Amino acid sequence: MLQSIRQLYGNKLGASDGEIGHVKDFYFDDQTWAIRYLVADTGTWLAGRQVLIAPHALDRLHQVGKVLSVNLTRKQIENCPSIASHKPVSRQYEEEYYRYFGWPSYWQGGGLWGMIDFPTLELTAKTTLGESTTAGGPQADQADAHLRSTHAVDGYQLRTGDKNIGHVCDFMMDTQSWKINELVIKTGHRLSGNEVQIPTSQVEKISYDESTVFATLTKEAIAQSSAPTADPVGAAN
Repeated sequence: MLQSIRQLYGNKLGASDGEIGHVKDFYFDDQTWAIRYLVADTGTWLAGRQVLIAPHALDRLHQVGKVLSVNLTRKQIENCPSIASHKPVSRQYEEEYYRYFGWPSYWQGGGLWGMIDFPTLELTAKTTLGESTTAGGPQADQADAHLRSTHAVDGYQLRTGDKNIGHVCDFMMDTQSWKINELVIKTGHRLSGNEVQIPTSQVEKISYDESTVFATLTKEAIAQSSAPTADPVGAAN
């Protein structure tokens, strides 16, 4: 089932023992289209701090009203590595983050989530809460060139051939695999244009220098695409 990313922005996040903030952004892999992290704004609880929540902790997007349930404690989240000093996200940070929670790394293995099919696990932090680990290895501190913000790509032009057809206004995500299956494109005028959806399998590349998504579909095929339909709130359990 598909879920609109746009509809999740601003939703509250509830840990197993209390509220932890709200949904601010998502980071996705622009090669596999998998959502790798939800960016949580912790508000006044951890003032001035944002933390990453991997899909492993979100229990297949369990949603009650406007609250997303996070299968972690507030203490685990408070002591997890912060992204405040790790922007853009580096592989060194990811290794430290995944070791902290004891999760299998998605970058090792041939599947979307490494050695597992879907990001659903029994979750316990294997390191002592607050314990810091240091990732090693050559070039471990380099940023992941394929990890992108949905907020940043929102508004990018969609180009097919030599023509701009419209702009990205939403992302439709599979609630089990956490893969973005479709882009929602607003064609025509930004205020009065129609919204159509195109499969990400038809995206050739994303140019960050040009703020443009290049698609292999024809203008006619895009015009005939159906309008997006998202799950109603709470239906993604």
